[in-house]
Amino acid sequence: MADVQPLRALHYDTAVVGPLSDVVAPPYDVIDAGQRAELIERSPFNVVAVDLPRGEPDPYAAAGNLFESWQRQGALVRDAEPSLWAYTEDYTGPDGCSRTRRGFFCRVRIEDYGAGRVRPHERTHPGPKEDRLRLTRATRANISPIFSLFSDPDHATWNALSPATEKAPWGEVTDADATLHRLWRVSEPSVIAEVQAATRASELLIADGHHRYETMQAYAEEVGGDGEHRYILMCLVALEDPGLTVFPTHRLVRGLDDERREALERALERDFEITEVPPDEVEPPAGGGPLELGFLDGRDGRTRRLTLKDQAIADAALEGHSEAYRHLDTGVLETLLLKNALGLSDDDIAHFNGLFYARDTAEALAMVRSGEYDAAFLMRPTPVEQVRDVAAAGENMPPKSTYFFPKLLTGLLFNPLD
Repeated sequence: MADVQPLRALHYDTAVVGPLSDVVAPPYDVIDAGQRAELIERSPFNVVAVDLPRGEPDPYAAAGNLFESWQRQGALVRDAEPSLWAYTEDYTGPDGCSRTRRGFFCRVRIEDYGAGRVRPHERTHPGPKEDRLRLTRATRANISPIFSLFSDPDHATWNALSPATEKAPWGEVTDADATLHRLWRVSEPSVIAEVQAATRASELLIADGHHRYETMQAYAEEVGGDGEHRYILMCLVALEDPGLTVFPTHRLVRGLDDERREALERALERDFEITEVPPDEVEPPAGGGPLELGFLDGRDGRTRRLTLKDQAIADAALEGHSEAYRHLDTGVLETLLLKNALGLSDDDIAHFNGLFYARDTAEALAMVRSGEYDAAFLMRPTPVEQVRDVAAAGENMPPKSTYFFPKLLTGLLFNPLD
C-alpha cells in the first residue's frame, strides 16, 4: 500500500532569486558542460549548481554548503504547513501532438520493491547511484523528484485536486522544449485526505528516477531509525491520464567488425522479414504484433524495415520470461540481436560498451551516417499498458525501454530529509 503524504516543501522565494525560469533546470543527466554554464549564467541560484556539482577537492561538499547558504540567505524557504502540489504540463510531444499531463507532488514512504508497494520497470546502471548518494548525504534533501505512475481509473485524485487549479498558480515556467509547467499548493486537510484515500491501495510504478529511488533506499538504511529520511519526493501521474505518453528510445551500435556483421546478417535473414524502405519511413509505426524495427547499416547506407517472422522465435529465445516480456520490443531486440548475434553482455549494455541511445530518429540516422556508430535500430514506443504488465510480472525492462515526455523540471520543489 502506498503511503502518500503531504510535505513541508523547501522552495525558491522568487522575491529573492527572481523568476523561476532563471533557477530551474532540466534533469542533471541530460545537461552537458555548455548547458550547465548557460544555466548558471542565468542566475547564481540556479539549481544546477547543486544538482550537478563542481568544486575542488570535494564537489559534493561544495554543493551541500551552497544549498545550506541559499537557505540562510532566504533564497530557499520552507513551508510552515504540509501540502500537496497539483501540477500540469502543457506540451507538444515528439509526434507533434499537443497534450496536458496532470499529476501532483507529494512525499512517499520508501519501500522495498514488491507487489502492492513500489515497482521498478527498467534495469539500472551502477554509476549514477553512487553519485546521487554522495549528493544526498551532502544536501540532506531530495533535489529532484521521482516520476511514478499509479492506477486511478475514476480520476479520483485529480477530481479532488482540480478545484485548486482554477485559481492562479503558485508558480509557472516554460522550459526549453516549450512545455508550460504550472504548480498549485493544496493545503486543505479534506482534499489531502481525499487524495490519500484514493491512492492508499495503489501500487506505484517508477517511470523515471530508478537510480534516485534506489539511492534513497540506501540512504534511509544508512541513517537508520524513522523520520523524514524515510520519505522521498515524487510526482505521481495516473496511468489513465490522457496526457501520459511514452515515446521510443533508439539503439545505436558500434564495433561491428566483419565477424559481428556476418553474425548479425545471419540472424536478420533467419528471424526477420526484411524490406527496404525510404529513410523517412524507417521508423516503425506504433502498434502491436510481433517485433518491428527500423534498421540502418552504416556500411551500405540502406534503410530497412525488420519484422519478426513469428512470435514463436521470441518465445523460444526468452523462455523463462513472462508473456508480457516476450512481447516487449526492447527485450526481444536485446536477446536476439544485441546479445545472441552481436555478443554484447549485460555488463556491456550497463556500461554503454558498444551500445548507445538516441531519442530522435534523425539524430540516430545522422550518428550512423557520420561514422560515429555502425548501425541503428529504430524502435516503436512501448505502450504504457505493457510497461505496467511487465512490472506486474516482477520483471525489469532493458535500460532505456521508455521515454516519458516531457521530463520533470528540477528546482520546482525540494524535500528536506531532516
